[in-house]
Amino acid sequence: MEPDSPTVPKRTLTQILFVLFLRIVAMTCFWFGLQYWAMLVGYTLDGRGRFDLLSLPWQVAAPSLAVLFPVASLGLWLAVSWGPVLYALAAIIQFLMYNLWADIFGANVFVLLFHAVVALLYLLFRIAFWLEDRRRAEQVTPR
Repeated sequence: MEPDSPTVPKRTLTQILFVLFLRIVAMTCFWFGLQYWAMLVGYTLDGRGRFDLLSLPWQVAAPSLAVLFPVASLGLWLAVSWGPVLYALAAIIQFLMYNLWADIFGANVFVLLFHAVVALLYLLFRIAFWLEDRRRAEQVTPR
């Protein structure tokens, strides 16, 4: 006789904190996406950020980020593998915009700092997962 429901392994504290971290970043990504959409439709900046009034570089970057950020937000909220990939793509675009091409897009230190902190925390979580897997493998392997 089979059990009614399959057994699901209990999540570790690191896994729970990682999902919480992803969801906080997801909310921030959704906020970034809303800001870009509000700019593009003329809701913010007194209508000066409407798509038809933007320069060509902004006409390329803003709609791309307006789509990327909400989709990345969904992937991060669901904690699926493509969420961090899309977030990284959007973060790289913003890094290039506000650092490399600051003469065109202006400088935004807050956004750059935010992406750097998120990248650092993500890296720390990945290291923690690697250490957990290694410790778990050592416990299973007889000496």
